[in-house]
Amino acid sequence: MGKSSRRAARNDFRSGLLSIDDMEQGRVERKRATTKPLEAKTENQRRYISMIGANIITFGLGPIGTGKTYIAASLAAEAFRAGEVKKIIITRPALEAGESLGFLPGELEDKFGPYFEPVRQVLEERLGSGPLEAAVEAGKIVVLPLAYMRGHTFKDAFVLLDEAQNTTPKQMYMFLTRIGEYAKVVIDGDLNQIDLPHGARSGLRDAIEKLRGVKSVGVIEFDTDDIVRSGIAREIAVRYSCDERNTHDSSFQDDNTPGFLKS
Repeated sequence: MGKSSRRAARNDFRSGLLSIDDMEQGRVERKRATTKPLEAKTENQRRYISMIGANIITFGLGPIGTGKTYIAASLAAEAFRAGEVKKIIITRPALEAGESLGFLPGELEDKFGPYFEPVRQVLEERLGSGPLEAAVEAGKIVVLPLAYMRGHTFKDAFVLLDEAQNTTPKQMYMFLTRIGEYAKVVIDGDLNQIDLPHGARSGLRDAIEKLRGVKSVGVIEFDTDDIVRSGIAREIAVRYSCDERNTHDSSFQDDNTPGFLKS
């Protein structure tokens, strides 16, 4: 790989377009956009798709593997490709599993690249490699940590705030007040997977309570029955969900308590 190609690959990695292995080995797989229409696999997914189309702000809540991010990113790509929006904005709080992004090496763009990967895969599937790279280069697809959204206005844009359970109320307020004309906003997260410091209030929970009943705001809650990633992922989520409820219900179980999966 020549210097110019390596520089381009590094820039693509920093934008989340390439993996570390791709960058080091020089393997760049070009993908064409899929022509397969987006199809709901559960009733809640169907409602989610309909709700996103009908509202300015849609909150998608629930466990991993339910398609919250996949559906939102797919609809963003479709809206962008159809010219319904001029920009796609992807953001998330710079916090993951109790760690800040500072534990990753490199500059900000290096740190944030891996966190864009799940969404990048969906956008590449729906738009194709070339159009995705061109849109990122032109600033029409923007990926930024939530803290860097201050000063932005979401106009003519499809905006996805991922992992929103890890926002603070102040961050969520800042994000919501960025919404301008002709914007479509999807906010997703799992309120059972909050990585904020103990006792801190989630901005996702706070926003849902404050915006209850506001016109053009929709809320849908997925459950373990909606997990479509795999059967084993569903079973794991069910077991952990039961264990979590038991932990909250009682701090102690004696020998007469029938099983830790009691719900």
